[in-house]
Amino acid sequence: MRKLLSIVLGVLALAVAFAAQPQRKRPPRKKVEDKRVYLVHSDNLHYDQYRNGDAQVLHGNVHFRHQGADLFCDSAHFYEQSNSFEAFGNVKMKQGDTLSLTSNYAYYDGNDQLAQARYNVVLRHRKTTLYTDSLDYDRMYNFGNFFEGGKLVDGKTVLTSDWGEYHTDTKKAMFYYDVRLKDNKLFLTTDSLFYDTKSSRAHIVGPSNITSGSSHIYSENGYYNTKTEQSELFGRSIIKDQGRTLIGDSVYHNAGDGTNYAYNNVIYTDSVNKNMMTGDYCEYNDSTGYAMATKRAVTIDFSQRDSLYMHADTFKIFTYNIRTDSVYRIVHAYNKVRVFRRDVQAVCDSLVYNTLDSCMTMYKDPIVWNLGQQLFGEEIKVYMKDSTIDHAHVLRQAFSAEQMRDSVHYNQVSSIEMKAFFKNGEIRETQAINNVLVVYYPIDDADSTIIGLNYTETPLMKMFLENRKMKKIWMEKPKGTLYPITQVPPGKSFLPQFAWFDYVRPLDKDDIFNWRPKKSGTELKEVKRREPPKNTKKK
Repeated sequence: MRKLLSIVLGVLALAVAFAAQPQRKRPPRKKVEDKRVYLVHSDNLHYDQYRNGDAQVLHGNVHFRHQGADLFCDSAHFYEQSNSFEAFGNVKMKQGDTLSLTSNYAYYDGNDQLAQARYNVVLRHRKTTLYTDSLDYDRMYNFGNFFEGGKLVDGKTVLTSDWGEYHTDTKKAMFYYDVRLKDNKLFLTTDSLFYDTKSSRAHIVGPSNITSGSSHIYSENGYYNTKTEQSELFGRSIIKDQGRTLIGDSVYHNAGDGTNYAYNNVIYTDSVNKNMMTGDYCEYNDSTGYAMATKRAVTIDFSQRDSLYMHADTFKIFTYNIRTDSVYRIVHAYNKVRVFRRDVQAVCDSLVYNTLDSCMTMYKDPIVWNLGQQLFGEEIKVYMKDSTIDHAHVLRQAFSAEQMRDSVHYNQVSSIEMKAFFKNGEIRETQAINNVLVVYYPIDDADSTIIGLNYTETPLMKMFLENRKMKKIWMEKPKGTLYPITQVPPGKSFLPQFAWFDYVRPLDKDDIFNWRPKKSGTELKEVKRREPPKNTKKK
């Protein structure tokens, strides 16, 4: 009895100890993925091994279901062993509420989840529709590819190509061979294009031409947004618009507001007005006609036989009355302006050119050189006619100097203002007005030696030239003295204002980038002028 009791107590102790231990849960059974294609409905079904092999022949309202997709057709051959079927007539596949595929014929492989649709194929995915005659759609990787021509419609954007792909998961498409993109304002042709229907952004990856209104774009690498009409172009892309051309390593174009931005090695050319602008940053607005260039900016005028090169820190062009018969432009060049052409050079702090009156005005210590002549003043105005100089006007502290052949003596004129008149690009007449001082070295015609020094003071002087030689001179009430060359008094050889700025003068078209200021003390004196009295009358 005791032995039996001890056995019972031992069993109870083991039961209590086992109950106290944590119980291990069985791992859940792995859910086996059902890859079978199910036949949901068919009005008629028959089987004829001799005529149709392993196929079950279905007719009328055929409905298949496979892994979340429903497939409908008029008739089908169902190959249950290979988990596939052929569908004929009014074929339609639906996957959720966002994807549908219709065609006249399709072969579907349930193991690979691959639908091969043929004839009048239409793939609809949200707001995007793809039309083609041959499409293979891979449900496993969510993309379809067409290879006999296709058309993708995304809102107002239409893309066509010979071959392409469309990914329903990323909403991205790839098009190859004879690619064409059209929307309301743009037509693009290329051989390779990637398109994101989510962002409406096209990526150009080959030689491409884009036409938008009057503008034409050529690029081999870039992006275009069909909604915002903005382009990002790389690799020396080119924008052309009504005789204007913009080229740069990177070009940004907005067809909506007409703005263009270009970076690095930029070339802007206006073939109508025969000028161009270069720099490492340029911008231009098609709508307003505004342009700007900076970073080694240069403007080049090639309207004449010799081109004129001008450099400044910044150029700005403003267009007024654009797209009218009374259009005109104002060009601003400022900070360290340098100009070079073979026959004329110039430097100044800033410059303004107005096409309305064809006047170019140079400000703050302007200097102009023509062969051996130098001209400077507080302000210089140059008026053009038919792209050649017509006349010039130097205002305040005007000074003209001509270096003679011996490079030692200088003919000099100083006055309050000066005027010069040209014909066919050659100077014909000069005028010195108010407080005129003259230092002139007459030449012996027989042996070309200097006779002496002529010092003259007069209120007004006019010189008439022919073939760059003085033909006639006229002065109003002159007072002067002719000194023999060996008896010139000290200090009479140079007028008080004399300075020869050969070290500032641009030497060639590359030297315009090298700014050399005047030596200290040779700058023009700032003259304070009376201002009109302020109106103190109370309103």
